Amino acid sequence: MADRLDPEGKRLPIKLDSTSNGEFVPIPLDRVNRKANRLAQDWASENAKRLGLDRRSFMISACGAATTLLAFNRANAAAERTGGVFELPQVAAIDPDAALEALGGREFIFDVQGHFVGQHGLGRTGLGGADQFIKDIFLDSDTDMMVLSFIPSRREMELLTIQEADEARRIVDRMEGTHRLLLHGRANPNQPGDLEGMDELAERWGVSAWKCYTQWGPDGNGFYLHHGDTGLRLIERARKLGVRNICVHKGLPFGRRSYEHSLASDIGIVARMFPDVNFLVYHSGFIAGQPEGPYDPSRGEGVDELIRSVEENGISRNANVYAELGSTWRYAMRVPDTAAHIVGKLVKHIGEDNVLWGSDCIWYGSPQDQIQAFRSFQISQEFQEKYGYPRMTPRLRAKIFGLNATRPYGVDAGEVLKRARRDAIERRRTEYRAHPDPHFLTFGPRTRREFLANLKARGGSPV
Repeated sequence: MADRLDPEGKRLPIKLDSTSNGEFVPIPLDRVNRKANRLAQDWASENAKRLGLDRRSFMISACGAATTLLAFNRANAAAERTGGVFELPQVAAIDPDAALEALGGREFIFDVQGHFVGQHGLGRTGLGGADQFIKDIFLDSDTDMMVLSFIPSRREMELLTIQEADEARRIVDRMEGTHRLLLHGRANPNQPGDLEGMDELAERWGVSAWKCYTQWGPDGNGFYLHHGDTGLRLIERARKLGVRNICVHKGLPFGRRSYEHSLASDIGIVARMFPDVNFLVYHSGFIAGQPEGPYDPSRGEGVDELIRSVEENGISRNANVYAELGSTWRYAMRVPDTAAHIVGKLVKHIGEDNVLWGSDCIWYGSPQDQIQAFRSFQISQEFQEKYGYPRMTPRLRAKIFGLNATRPYGVDAGEVLKRARRDAIERRRTEYRAHPDPHFLTFGPRTRREFLANLKARGGSPV
């Protein structure tokens, strides 16, 4: 498909564009991002010629990804965005070994927020289908495991049913049963039928966690996790069923309506009330379009509100609150200062063992570009010293990439990798990478109009 759609290699392997995951209004690239993309295109042409390659062959190589990230560095430095950098040598742009050394890796990558959109899915390029999902996630990226999640919708307008999600899992499991996919069960307690359906989701479908959206409701009104008739009923039922992972969307507000419920103010309250329940905060409370600076407890929004809620309720680092990076990292890649503050604050305040990798793909196509960017990202020495942020070491990256998620999900990383390194998908991956064919496409909405169409399709509220 990719060669037919992009035979001249016009698409960059690291994708900076306005695509959203359908949960927030797409935000156009700024002038620095546009300059970065133009520079990457120019350098790709030059470096392809230097190596005697056509552009398509160059783009799908590690040198293509390295060239793109180095161009982003140049544009960001010119704009004095120096809080973070993609740390790789200049020679990686034309030296395949140096590029692989900087961007390759064999970490255990456990993506706790993936999406496979079923028969009602939307997308400019026909998003949906198990074969496309498996190719994007397991062949074109280094992902080892993924949790299939859900997006909010009325029950009769689901973009992905539990049956479709389970079928995608079964397709992978039939390939020698390595169980690379886990499932969420959607449970919004302010929607009739969701709480009552939790028993079947746990017993029949074997879900590993519950996914809820506190800012969403069939009438447009959200809820708080610590309210007795909604959030507390959800948590108590989860405890009773023995599935004690609550994955809650915080941040990325759909609009002004029920905005207060999108904030992470209630996380610390319920984490204190239920120390035996894990609260996995999806998107970490991040609000696209708002700058993230050093921690400010008086801000009342974004990542800062998650940290404030946790700390003011006496929840210690590395306890039962986890911060997830789906869409948050993908957006932060555009501005390295923002990326440095987000990752730095989360590790410093939530804990180095409690920051989780998520890509929100396949809304953004294959997650490989997010993986490569994170592998090379470094918080500046200035920010480390000034704000007490950590240095991004291989050990810390490995924790975030997957090891941290093994604790709430009860996964043995060593056993997973032992099975996965010899399963059918790994064999397909090895064969495929001898002649890779990535498409470098994104699938989510890129404009406000597309976003509103997506929201309407699942019975959402206008922004």
